[in-house]
Amino acid sequence: MNPDELEVAPGFAHEELQGQVWTAETEDDLRAGLEKAFDYRGDVTIARKDGSTVEGYLFDRRTGPTLYDSLVRVMPKDQPVKVTIRYSEITGLAFTGRDTAAGKSWEAWVKKYFEKKAAGEKNIEIAPEKLD
Repeated sequence: MNPDELEVAPGFAHEELQGQVWTAETEDDLRAGLEKAFDYRGDVTIARKDGSTVEGYLFDRRTGPTLYDSLVRVMPKDQPVKVTIRYSEITGLAFTGRDTAAGKSWEAWVKKYFEKKAAGEKNIEIAPEKLD
């Protein structure tokens, strides 16, 4: 497939993660779940081995050779600080926040535009919705 010969290149399909709980059965499970959490566009809740949880936006991760050497950084939902958590402290996570980009593909925008145009609307503007 040559992208230069295509009128529209195939896009990337996002996995529906909102509401899912990710249990870390193995080291590979934990690493895979945290990669998904890093790509997620909403808040996640991280469960720690000490029984505590942190809910917020996972904005950074650094992987190392061991779970102890790997870490994530989270902006907690209701705190003005950034929290660093080692992979070795994590037992699982949940995708608890709304996926802010769900349904906001280019195709969805074009569909809304043509629906409004077909309805006879003038000065059509499709503006982004306000974030909570």
